[in-house]
Amino acid sequence: MNIAIGLIIPFLGTALGSAMVFLMRKEINKKIEKLLLGFASGVMIAASIWSLLIPAMDMAEEQGQTVWIPTAIGFLLGIFFLLMLDHIIPHLHLKTTKPEGIKAKLKNSTMMVLAVTLHNIPEGMAVGVVFAGMMAQSTGITLAGALVLSIGIAIQNFPEGAIISMPLRTEGVSKPKAFLYGMLSGIVEPIGAAVTILITSTVLPILPYILAFAAGAMMYVVVEELIPEAQAGEHSDIGTIGVAMGFVLMMVLDVALG
Repeated sequence: MNIAIGLIIPFLGTALGSAMVFLMRKEINKKIEKLLLGFASGVMIAASIWSLLIPAMDMAEEQGQTVWIPTAIGFLLGIFFLLMLDHIIPHLHLKTTKPEGIKAKLKNSTMMVLAVTLHNIPEGMAVGVVFAGMMAQSTGITLAGALVLSIGIAIQNFPEGAIISMPLRTEGVSKPKAFLYGMLSGIVEPIGAAVTILITSTVLPILPYILAFAAGAMMYVVVEELIPEAQAGEHSDIGTIGVAMGFVLMMVLDVALG
């Protein structure tokens, strides 16, 4: 039951953020958008370090492995995995008109949703592998630590949900459809988490690699997409402040409660 709740929490964050389309008449203020993008970046960076990379190193040490090998290999594989998906999945980022990935005859609104869905894949993997580590009971990952990661990702999913649903309104999409699209972009997280648990829960030696893999995948999203969008144009310092706020919040949650 606790695991099911933990897997669904990040999705609820996306759904609640997408629901903001019913409460806001206009598109998000540019400064607030930068702050939220920076905040999401900070949360993901801190989660990658405290919830994924450090546990991966501790786990590798307990298993008698050379600590840096699974961490480095997993991290790089995560980067290259997201790089590959970025070149394959057709998607369209905010404030751009040129789609990325394989050419496909899709609506702009559909490709914008696919862009956010692509971002959510590593987050679902991260939640799944942490819960798999908790279930193994010999990894040092506690239920509290796993739930902290779920809550942290849900917090950063809230602004992401709003940032995807609001611009869809400017594309001519109705409020109910904009909410539905934004919410559905987050469904990949519990699905990805469940699949990751099934794959890794019975193979303890690969858990350090998968933890680092999820960290690398999340860092790719941060460096490739979130931070550049938060720093684009004027008032880039607002995005930087958002990064600091998100990083500190996630760090405090993980250290104090995990």
